[in-house]
Amino acid sequence: MKQDNQSVRLLTIEAEHEGQRIDNFLRTQLKGVPKSLIYRILRKGEVRVNKKRIKPEYKLLAGDVIRVPPVRVAEREEVLPSARLDSVQGLESAILYEDDALLVLNKPSGMAVHGGSGLSFGVIEGLRALRPQARFLELVHRLDRDTSGILLVAKKRSMLRSLHEQLREKTMDKHYLALVRGQWQPHQKVVKAPLKKNELASGERIVRVDRDGKPSETRFRIVQKFDGATLVECSPVTGRTHQIRVHTLHAGHPIAGDDKYGDRQFDEKMREQGLGRLFLHACRIRFFHPGREETMTLEAPLEPALKKLLTRMAGA
Repeated sequence: MKQDNQSVRLLTIEAEHEGQRIDNFLRTQLKGVPKSLIYRILRKGEVRVNKKRIKPEYKLLAGDVIRVPPVRVAEREEVLPSARLDSVQGLESAILYEDDALLVLNKPSGMAVHGGSGLSFGVIEGLRALRPQARFLELVHRLDRDTSGILLVAKKRSMLRSLHEQLREKTMDKHYLALVRGQWQPHQKVVKAPLKKNELASGERIVRVDRDGKPSETRFRIVQKFDGATLVECSPVTGRTHQIRVHTLHAGHPIAGDDKYGDRQFDEKMREQGLGRLFLHACRIRFFHPGREETMTLEAPLEPALKKLLTRMAGA
């Protein structure tokens, strides 16, 4: 079922929401509304802050008055279909760490972090079904649908604010493993290439290196070399959409199994070796936990199929 908000709503921001991005705030207020629609009403200026147009990355301030236009809101499903139940139950075994303020997940490849853009179900919806008693569950950051690995989910607003500040100040370290085409050269330790989002005629979004794009930086380290491929550790300094995937391509070494930025001939060879997904995995993260008052380092193991692939390639 669906319900309509027929009139404009004016929301005053409380202190606990200060520092949150407007797009993330709207996602919590407009449950069931596709992400694409939220960005559309932002782009069109239908959402106003203090009677002014704002961008999706605008950070809220206490006392801000938000104009939310009438939108069609899907009521949350009380019962998940059986296929989704399997996914939800699978998330329980993917939890790497949990306390009263934070949940850390080893996200499976192929699962979106949230519903929207034609998907009604994602990790955050699954976790809310898994933890119905949790009053607050919000993504700290995002991973592409086909990327696996560490995903932080805040269970308290204070934790979300602290981790977002660490992301802004670049004090949070994130590391990924990627299998790329060809022999990565040891001297290629950093890729600095500005990135710009583009929308194709089909509506698909793609990111390209563009001098007018946003400054972007990724650091690389060789982990293991194979015949025709290299396993590299990637450390993004900035956090742009598809950053690692586009920076590896820009360096001449696209990631295996990347249907958007990859090399078809290389991908076919990897499929013959048993690869059935994008080989990009968020393997390690380091951040300061304000509740425990200590720096934490968490690691997420590669799934067995990827480990088996690397073993097979090493023996070839």
